[in-house]
Amino acid sequence: MAETEQPQIYLITPPEIELSSFSDTLARVLDAHEVACVRLALSTHDETELCRAADACRDVTHARDIALVIETHFVLADRLGLDGVHLNDGARSVRAARKALGTDAIVGAYCGPSRHEGMNAGESGADYVSFGPVGVTSLAGGEQAEREIFEWWSQMIEVPVVAEGALDTGLMKNLSSVTDFFGMGDEIWRSDDPINTLKEFVAAMT
Repeated sequence: MAETEQPQIYLITPPEIELSSFSDTLARVLDAHEVACVRLALSTHDETELCRAADACRDVTHARDIALVIETHFVLADRLGLDGVHLNDGARSVRAARKALGTDAIVGAYCGPSRHEGMNAGESGADYVSFGPVGVTSLAGGEQAEREIFEWWSQMIEVPVVAEGALDTGLMKNLSSVTDFFGMGDEIWRSDDPINTLKEFVAAMT
């Protein structure tokens, strides 16, 4: 798939959001660009805050027939009527999440730069595997997911793959032939004009 089709955009929310304004911003971004999925990726572990944010984002995404997954908290995914979960611990929680959510839910796994972890996640039942960061960032201890891992994955593995973390337009262009999705978060939300910034990133793929 990745070698013949343009990758799809997978939006990742900021770690902290102001619900009253973010819902409107998210709606405008989704109306302006084709997006495959949205990940609610808040830093808080407060269940009330997570539920309020999930309700608000679900109203926006489901009105546009776009999937919404929550990061880590798969117990909340089913309760809140979300489409699934994105796990940050590689393959370790995939089986438990799949058992809890059933076969129809989306279960994705972030596997850092580890091909081995990605293969284990796929074998455990992940619907997609995410590798990153693909760009330079201090948050990952300097280790990056290089183009080679996506190249090998797209040739050898059928499980869809996401490239995420410190993306720029050059990386988008470089990786567009070997990934199925680009996971984009801070790259657009830190901009004064998220819609136009996303437009520029999408244009880089072609």
